[in-house]
Amino acid sequence: MWNKNVVDFMGCDAAYEEADIVLFGAPFDSTTSFRPGTRFAGQAIRNDSYGLETYSPYQDRDLTEKRIFDCGDLELSIGNAQMVLEQIEACAKQILTDGKLPFMIGGEHLVTLGSVRAVSRKYPDMHIIHFDAHTDLRQDYLGVELSHACVLRRCWEILGDGRIHQFGIRSGEKEEFEWAKQGHTDLHPFNLEGLEQTIEKLKGKPVYFTVDLDVLDPSFFPGTGTPEPGGIAFMSLMHAVTKVCGQTNLVGCDVNELCPGYDQSGGSTAVACKIIREMLIAL
Repeated sequence: MWNKNVVDFMGCDAAYEEADIVLFGAPFDSTTSFRPGTRFAGQAIRNDSYGLETYSPYQDRDLTEKRIFDCGDLELSIGNAQMVLEQIEACAKQILTDGKLPFMIGGEHLVTLGSVRAVSRKYPDMHIIHFDAHTDLRQDYLGVELSHACVLRRCWEILGDGRIHQFGIRSGEKEEFEWAKQGHTDLHPFNLEGLEQTIEKLKGKPVYFTVDLDVLDPSFFPGTGTPEPGGIAFMSLMHAVTKVCGQTNLVGCDVNELCPGYDQSGGSTAVACKIIREMLIAL
């Protein structure tokens, strides 16, 4: 199961036994509500990562200083969301059992649920920090409860009130915003204001970090399935993810919703690569 991937993310070539962090891809987009294609993100990110340097001038640190193993993309049962989530959960559970941190590359946002299931079993007092353009709090989407439009609602069913902290949200049904305001989630609309206070409040507590890249404005990141104007800038996101990864007790994380086919320039994939690099270095 833990053979080295043929093409890994740049600098992530440690042996599994010696690694502190394990990268794995979840190439799944079967519940996508608008434009599919996120299943190709992991491969594109690995290939294009070699267009960047392993050194981060922002943090003055190098990715090669870390011990990271990249096992490649999981072979998932495409078309069966429940089986896919079970497969992701099993992978994350094994990584955690071996004393390592799981770092997942999606895929559509539903894949987060599989990883959260595994991490929350080891850390039942876990909180989630969630960057996204969308609330993802629907009870169902067209009658389907296992949908990327419902993923944070499913996570709430595991964690309960006050343990999901959402930032950058600017799209969703009215009922989703009202449901959040009832105290079910800690929702910060439109931008990342309040993040530093949340990080301070969560000091010492286990944190799962999920980044939906459509939190970025489409002018910075057009390569996504559901672009939503009014988002944050790249530098704001980069500084924010390094704060979360460097200043919280992070126990698991993921980056998702890159659709490389919708940005033929490769710019969106480069953005995803750089965000992942900065997160890995900050961990």
